Amino acid sequence: MSRKFMTTLIALAGLASASLVSVSAHADDVPSAPAAGASQRIDAIRKSGVLRVAVLANAPWLIENTTGSGDQWTGPAWTLANDYAKLLGVTLQAIPVSHETKIPVLASNQVDMSITPLAETPDRDKVVDFVLYSATSVCMFGRADNPKFADVKSIDDLNNPNVTIAYFTGGGEEGWVKDRFPKAHLRGVTSSSAVAPIEEIMARRADAAPINRIPWVGLNKKVKGLKALPAENNCQDSQEKTSPVGLAIDKGQAAYLDWLRAVAKAEQPKLQAEEAKIVENLP
Repeated sequence: MSRKFMTTLIALAGLASASLVSVSAHADDVPSAPAAGASQRIDAIRKSGVLRVAVLANAPWLIENTTGSGDQWTGPAWTLANDYAKLLGVTLQAIPVSHETKIPVLASNQVDMSITPLAETPDRDKVVDFVLYSATSVCMFGRADNPKFADVKSIDDLNNPNVTIAYFTGGGEEGWVKDRFPKAHLRGVTSSSAVAPIEEIMARRADAAPINRIPWVGLNKKVKGLKALPAENNCQDSQEKTSPVGLAIDKGQAAYLDWLRAVAKAEQPKLQAEEAKIVENLP
């Protein structure tokens, strides 16, 4: 079983129950930073006294506070970066980036790591190395009063010619929907400002539609009478269309990468607990 798959399963499993895990019990497992000479990157960070991290908000992993009071950044990504800085004995410096620059800044040595949450993809694997600590996935939702959706027991049951599934054409779920539900009646609709084809569901033009597990929480609060599959843990344990999420560093830094991954693994319960709390309180 690959490291990527194992990390994905760890990140998805028990997001709701993670807050019950004793974080302090893992404190002794966090590895110290490598000694001088083991990593050129770590030596340079110590010499400068600053750990430079690229930041770009992406809830629930990295959230920007724009109120003008309190910490400017919060979330599991920021927590992990702070812990790296403390273990190295340096100051954490946030460097704002855009979607276009969040990866190129690594190769140009403008930052030591990009902590804006990134989904791992084959193309990105070619240019950066990932430290994975979470994952995102897709749920299916529909009206709770629609028997075609409410009465099914699993997502597999939606692969039925009597079920209409809506999706945004050109969206990230289009290819997955076509592969996952070849027997269903598929309805492609123009993308809108909504997080999912909610209008199709409410107007009963479709029985089900895909939605990322994170925005599902907010949608379910705003729109009454919906149901999601899988139903367990408010859809947060879904393993459909799973994408590992983490921070990234430039390639060719084996000792640095190994240490970053070891710290993230040791702190997994704390990071999961923080993520679960943020997701639960999303508007």
